[in-house]
Amino acid sequence: MSEFGFENVENTSMLDALESVQEVKIGDVVQGEVLQIEDKQALVGIIGAGVEGVVPLKELSTLPVEDINDIISVGDVLDLVVITTIGKDKENGNYLLSKRRLDAKKIWADIEEDFKADRVIEAPITDVVKGGLVVDAGVRGFVPASMVEDHYVSDFSDYKGKTMTFKIIEIEPSENRLILSHKAIVEAEKAELKGKLLEDITEGAVLTGKVARLTDFGAFVDLGGIDGLVHVSEISHAHVAKPEDALAVGDEVQVKVLSVDADNERISLSIKETQPGPWENVAEQFGVGAVIPGVVKRLTSFGSFVEIAPGVEGLVHISQISHKHIATPHEVLTEGQEIDVKVLEVKPEEHRIALSIKALEEKEEPVVEEEIVEAYEPEEDAGFTLGDLIGKDLDFSEEE
Repeated sequence: MSEFGFENVENTSMLDALESVQEVKIGDVVQGEVLQIEDKQALVGIIGAGVEGVVPLKELSTLPVEDINDIISVGDVLDLVVITTIGKDKENGNYLLSKRRLDAKKIWADIEEDFKADRVIEAPITDVVKGGLVVDAGVRGFVPASMVEDHYVSDFSDYKGKTMTFKIIEIEPSENRLILSHKAIVEAEKAELKGKLLEDITEGAVLTGKVARLTDFGAFVDLGGIDGLVHVSEISHAHVAKPEDALAVGDEVQVKVLSVDADNERISLSIKETQPGPWENVAEQFGVGAVIPGVVKRLTSFGSFVEIAPGVEGLVHISQISHKHIATPHEVLTEGQEIDVKVLEVKPEEHRIALSIKALEEKEEPVVEEEIVEAYEPEEDAGFTLGDLIGKDLDFSEEE
């Protein structure tokens, strides 16, 4: 030891320095300073350990990277995880490090928290593959085709590059398994919107919607998040045999709300209730005495109903069908037959019009058979005249 004790001071400093050196083990999280950048890797010095490590390009980011210089620079300090040792001298050798795996571990932890809290996440779609979509949620996520939308999609090519919201369906970090669903988000939003609409829609309201679907019994109209049914009988004042005869998918229509069943989410609608009734101007259109064309719609025992305008039918009583006596209208008329009729009476408030067919036909005069009386003319050789016989007692008995 020197006179002034410098040797003890030097030894103490060296011991402190050695004790401060961090021992590096596989799995440790360390900090590394970027010392040098190459095309496919970065050389870093592990702070506090006095050793170096290598971070390959694929271990730098959870995202695909083309140029390593786009994400790191010399002098950057990175949080890294030790994957393994490289080189023969393990005590003084280099270490293989990863930033991606450490980031992924943190991301998985965040995703697990979102999953437990039932939170929605937002992420871009990076690729379209067979069976669904690949999503970058910090880690690779997958959306099965059946979970993309609440309706069938034949081509997903337009989805690539879009950022969408997702519900976490399944998560397994140890297997890098993350299953997401956008359909669940859509369904939840629609359910919320339905509930609000059902509260706001009232009976008697007139709304605008679009024809969403056509069925044999009517048309479903989208009211902006919930569908209502227009029964085929409520499409038009005129008779409609099939909904597609009057409507097409995508048509914008005005509808009147007939009823709302919030418990069963059913709304009954009418299109014809928003249109002028066919009987409103009947008196002006069809005055008494007018002769108009019509179509026989129905035959009954007491007469025939004839359509003279869409939704307007008048009755030809059996007594007004023909001048001749008929037992039933079927003897003279058939359904679908086109005929001319004369208006006898109009009562719009009662939706009644009396019509006549026979009023347009001439009545045939009855044929009277006249009795022919032949005058008596005596034969020339009778020898007497009619005057000779007057006042005479005549006996026409035969002589014996």
